[in-house]
Amino acid sequence: MTDKQPAGNTGSGAEPEASLAGEPGARSDTQGEAQSEPGLPDAVLALTVSYEGSHFSGFARQELQRTVQGELEQALQTVYHREVLTTGAGRTDAGVHALGNVVSFGLGQSELEQRSTDKLLSTLNALTPESLVVKRIQQMPAEFSARFSAQAREYRYRIYPSATPPVFLAPYVWWLKVSAPLDIAGLKLAASFFEGEHDFRSFCVAKSAALGPTTRTVSKVMVFGSQHLGEQCMVVQVIGNAFLHSMVRVMVGSLVEVCLRKRPPEWIKEVLEARDRRAAGQTAPAQGLTLWRVVY
Repeated sequence: MTDKQPAGNTGSGAEPEASLAGEPGARSDTQGEAQSEPGLPDAVLALTVSYEGSHFSGFARQELQRTVQGELEQALQTVYHREVLTTGAGRTDAGVHALGNVVSFGLGQSELEQRSTDKLLSTLNALTPESLVVKRIQQMPAEFSARFSAQAREYRYRIYPSATPPVFLAPYVWWLKVSAPLDIAGLKLAASFFEGEHDFRSFCVAKSAALGPTTRTVSKVMVFGSQHLGEQCMVVQVIGNAFLHSMVRVMVGSLVEVCLRKRPPEWIKEVLEARDRRAAGQTAPAQGLTLWRVVY
């Protein structure tokens, strides 16, 4: 199947880990307690998927919208001749990419025996758009959930600071049109204030804050340079247990305030303490963000 025209950018390009109403094993928190869903499937398969986010209206299924979850579930329905509900480790929003998102679903024993994982892999990639690739399929324990079994998630945000626009990296970076040197030392210091357990209410959209607790643990925030296809960019790597809606993008938007010397590095601590979205910087554009991997 070839790609259709890219879907409209209807979401905020965020990385929410909020409640997934209607999905198997869903509950209101993200801290890894045992699932309470009655009756486990005979087997669970986990798909590692990569996708180019600009071609989708986000990960989560939406009526009349082209989404990653919708495309996968449509393909699985074609294979198994029934509705197959999936659970994703990261519900990336419109425009956000993924290198290693994980999607799980349950099967009966007879369905499991119908085809090998190698055969299923090739079939799913034939049934889904070219901008969505199933990289790997693994059989997991019956209680496994791509979302609730995850121990950590890693996101990477690419920034292209230059007076001239990128060519090859344009769909995957935030072009920061600058000619003056950036405050890289200040940026790295500011990034360090995010590490640890904090209330990230200032760094998420209001509807995410209304869904439940906004305390998250960020184990690592690192800033480093990287070159792709001869073009140099700056990468903000963020690893944490779970993320609120738009959390990484607001973190990056605030860090840019520091590297442009508009704010001192210590301002990040003040924003965390404010617990108010209005205190933080802008939400960075969706196309710079990639869900890099999920750790189990």
